[in-house]
Amino acid sequence: MKTTKLIVGLAFSALSLTSLNTHAQEKFFQAVGTPYNPKVEIAFNRYYTYEGLVDNMKKIAAAHPDIAKIESIGKSYQGRDMMTLTITDFSAGKDTDKPAMWIDGNIHSNEIQGGEFSLYAAWYLTEMHADNEFIQQLLKDKTFYITPSINPDARNDFFNEPNTANSPRSGMMVLDNDGDGLSGEDGMDDLDGDGHITMMIRKSPTGRYIKDPQDPRKLIMVGADKVGEYEMLGQEGTDGDGDGRVNDDGVGYYDPNRDWGWNWQPDYIQRGALRYPFTLPENRNIMEFVMKHPNIAGAQSFHNSGGIILRGPGADEDISTYNREDIRIYDAIASKGEEMIPGYSYLTVYKDLYSVFGGELDWFYGTRGVFTYSNELMTSYLYFHKEPQGRRNQDEMFDVDQLLTMGDAFVMWHEYEHPQFGTVEIGGFKKTFGRAHPGFLLEQDAHRNAAFTIYHAYHTPKLSVMDVKEEDLGGGLKSITATIFNERLMPTHASQDLKNNIERPDYVTISGAKVVAGFVVEDEDFNKFSEQKMNPEKIKVANIPGMTGVKVKWIVSSGSNYSITVDSAKGGKASWKK
Repeated sequence: MKTTKLIVGLAFSALSLTSLNTHAQEKFFQAVGTPYNPKVEIAFNRYYTYEGLVDNMKKIAAAHPDIAKIESIGKSYQGRDMMTLTITDFSAGKDTDKPAMWIDGNIHSNEIQGGEFSLYAAWYLTEMHADNEFIQQLLKDKTFYITPSINPDARNDFFNEPNTANSPRSGMMVLDNDGDGLSGEDGMDDLDGDGHITMMIRKSPTGRYIKDPQDPRKLIMVGADKVGEYEMLGQEGTDGDGDGRVNDDGVGYYDPNRDWGWNWQPDYIQRGALRYPFTLPENRNIMEFVMKHPNIAGAQSFHNSGGIILRGPGADEDISTYNREDIRIYDAIASKGEEMIPGYSYLTVYKDLYSVFGGELDWFYGTRGVFTYSNELMTSYLYFHKEPQGRRNQDEMFDVDQLLTMGDAFVMWHEYEHPQFGTVEIGGFKKTFGRAHPGFLLEQDAHRNAAFTIYHAYHTPKLSVMDVKEEDLGGGLKSITATIFNERLMPTHASQDLKNNIERPDYVTISGAKVVAGFVVEDEDFNKFSEQKMNPEKIKVANIPGMTGVKVKWIVSSGSNYSITVDSAKGGKASWKK
């Protein structure tokens, strides 16, 4: 009897819980442009270790097996799997048969939000697919390859070890950064054990600073004719190797974004370069993946900070690499990006920032003809919607700490007995503030940047066969003319591709007809044709420009039920059947 009552009670409890959950569902309503009741719940107001990113990637792939797959594309320097998501509608064709968009982030390990922004793009595409017609069609037409972190080892070091907002920029190779013949003997010292390397000050009769009487967080330099109370000692830490410098030989020095095999220069020209292009296994893994996927037509890399949409070239020696026609396409996409991401500006690396040799941005375009942007994420405009007053506007950062993060961005000054400097005070902004978004700003900026990347992917080529015409020529012959139209901005071959024969031509093939001759139509009105004498049924087309078409023509002696197919490495496939 007791068992029966228990079973009945559990049944009623289950029904009540189901009813409660159903009722709970009725208490919220879908916001426009946001996944409703997602299969995978991911909070985008926080940062994840590399394992956290991978765990979320695996959940996405498991929840959406028809449109998402996960794989390792190789090992990192410390042996971690570099995980990549492939997102497309597999029922509508193989991923490699569609124009593809490459997305990555976090090549510089301290530039952490690139991981979350890449993950957001993957999550949004998969969760919106069920209900959004645009995303459904997009994934029928396109493929996304998404690698949220291409520096997994140092990403974890940034989180788990003491660091500043700027360290480590590199991976985890330990080199002789200070030139004393030893490696790694003077790394970061987290004296107070809070995980952040902040700053040290010390009272001094010859100091040049005082604490602001109205805000003890701030140090104010006194006038030229005044004496202050404090001197600045620099970064929190100790001089571990006795060379008079603090924290000057830990992991770092080299720059993973100076390691790519386009316009690479040695370290004495390009500081941060390693021994040769693709010294780093992480970059080599990506290079090999991209080389095996010639369908990649667009690419996006996420960095921080500054609120910038960047294109190449990285150095003025490469100006001629980017011709006017391709720049027109870059400009059209990026100008739309400026509208989509308030506070961000579209710039060119070499003339608006500084020279970069051996950068990923130029490698993708220079060696593969892939239209590529690098977004420098986070701008102070997001704080108070005021135009930035410089990258390090200290007053604004203090205002953000006080008004928007309730003091959570700053470590208040506190005394510490330093083994070399005596009594010091340690304090300053945390490593996760300044370059990185505060949590409350992450999701909106992630969405806007993902939307820009989706817009870029949308404008990779989309081909169709149209306006097929027949003309009876007599003597059992007829001509068949077809237009191959590219419905998007980007051509099937960038100018760099055409100049260096990077990718194979596009092929337009007629089947089911006996072909006598085949032509590319150069000017139909003036009867100008370029004949292809070998294999005329499969016509080679050098390029199909964006928002226009290319005409082909065959002379056939038989065939009433024929089909026409297009096969382009970066433009995908299209077909027409009579």
